[in-house]
Amino acid sequence: MGQLRRQLTFFDLLILGIAGAVGTGVLFSTAGMAAVAGPGVVLAWVIGAVMYMFIGLTYVDLGLTYPEAGGPSRYSLYSHGKATNMIGAFADLIWYLFIPPVEALATVEGVNYFYPHLIATGGNPTTAGAVLGIILMLIFLPFNYYGIRAFARSTNLLGAVKLVLYLLVALGFIGFSHFDNFSHYGGLVPFGAGGLFAAIPLGMFAFGGIRVLPDYAEEIKNPRQLGKAIVWVVIGQAVLYLLLSVGLLASINWARLHIAAGHWAGLSSIPGNPFLTISSNSHVAWLIVITAIIAILGPFVTGYIYQGSGSRVMLAMSRTGLVSQKMRQITQNTAIPIWALVAFTVVGAIVAYIAAPLPSIYSLISDAVVAGYMGFAVNPPAMMSLRRLGQKGFLKHGNVVAVIAFASASAIIYWSGWPSVPYATVLLALASIVFGLVYRVKENLGNALWYMVYIVFLTAMTYVGGVGAKNWFNVDIGTIIVVVVSLALFLPWGIASRLDQPIEPEADVAAAK
Repeated sequence: MGQLRRQLTFFDLLILGIAGAVGTGVLFSTAGMAAVAGPGVVLAWVIGAVMYMFIGLTYVDLGLTYPEAGGPSRYSLYSHGKATNMIGAFADLIWYLFIPPVEALATVEGVNYFYPHLIATGGNPTTAGAVLGIILMLIFLPFNYYGIRAFARSTNLLGAVKLVLYLLVALGFIGFSHFDNFSHYGGLVPFGAGGLFAAIPLGMFAFGGIRVLPDYAEEIKNPRQLGKAIVWVVIGQAVLYLLLSVGLLASINWARLHIAAGHWAGLSSIPGNPFLTISSNSHVAWLIVITAIIAILGPFVTGYIYQGSGSRVMLAMSRTGLVSQKMRQITQNTAIPIWALVAFTVVGAIVAYIAAPLPSIYSLISDAVVAGYMGFAVNPPAMMSLRRLGQKGFLKHGNVVAVIAFASASAIIYWSGWPSVPYATVLLALASIVFGLVYRVKENLGNALWYMVYIVFLTAMTYVGGVGAKNWFNVDIGTIIVVVVSLALFLPWGIASRLDQPIEPEADVAAAK
């Protein structure tokens, strides 16, 4: 059996992280965030960046301790055992399985600008659009098939072009100079803190590109550079998102969009890609061309990056014994997890085809990424537990970082609301039960009880806490309850549920470090 090759440089990681993040999230989420937060979308991006930085720092600490492929889907194995890890790993896998289809279908929306037969009037792909989505999923495959060095070269080229074009679009939109949108129509925060809380989870999807970096930890030339790369990627993402959000707000011409002036909620009704719609209404030729290009290139690059990263998650799960052992096979010549890549691509293509023509399932794709938030919530308790078990760690104030990261992760899940959270919970429960039975996961069930109750608690809070179903109390009070209970009950419970001794990596994983 072959091994992964250490060929990624620090520059590769920067482009991989930033280009991997800037896709559907910023193109579609910014208008959705503005619809619920108004100009507060700018503050939402800043708050989201701070929260995600702390979550990213837990990846730094754990990724440097365990620099292996798909690492975030393995960390909790070492601290809490197989059952906890199974839940967290499938939460990650659900996130990854749904993102490439989302990006493929977003690319279809970009192509629809030139060939308007791919998206139905309701905003969902037609059958032709679904077929194109499948074709795109297959086109993603060669970018990952020919090895990590070829992957890095193509990503550096396309990613750099993509980022330059995004920067030009942001500056072009800022040039519209409708800055009265920031002060009129309710001021900077017209919907209060509740609007910011509702907007932040949409931004979290866009920051998710940082998650791919530790997945490639086993292929980094110098694994010690992982930490620096994660920090700079979060900063780079935040700067770009802030520019694009300011650009969107400065470009809003209410009359041309046929929306009543100051009716922020109306921005959610902009059909297709909001940036493309606004640029088309502007009649500025160069901006229309560049926006049309990034509407295709942006999600395309993100899609194939997540396809490769998702295959590393399947490799990690195979090493743990949660999926077929074939998923851990690595080719001798190109050093990629070939069966994991093929399986991941096939499942993604099926998801894209089944989901595209059906509005309810198409919506479910976006909701399912909430499972990924549940996945990264397990890492702060794992990090603190491993320190109690003797792991030194790499951050000076690691426990403080982990506390803030866990509070942030809990709030983000809660803010994702109803029915997104229960959808993700049901998908996660089904996957865990089915694969747990097939692969006979019995070990350390007691160590996983805290995590299961934690997910149920957050699901219940989205039902009663003013974020979609019932409004027994408003979202501000709900946020306080979620953070306090998470820190006072579930974090200490999670740490107390750690193993007596940490599990050591398997021989082939340890040998690769």
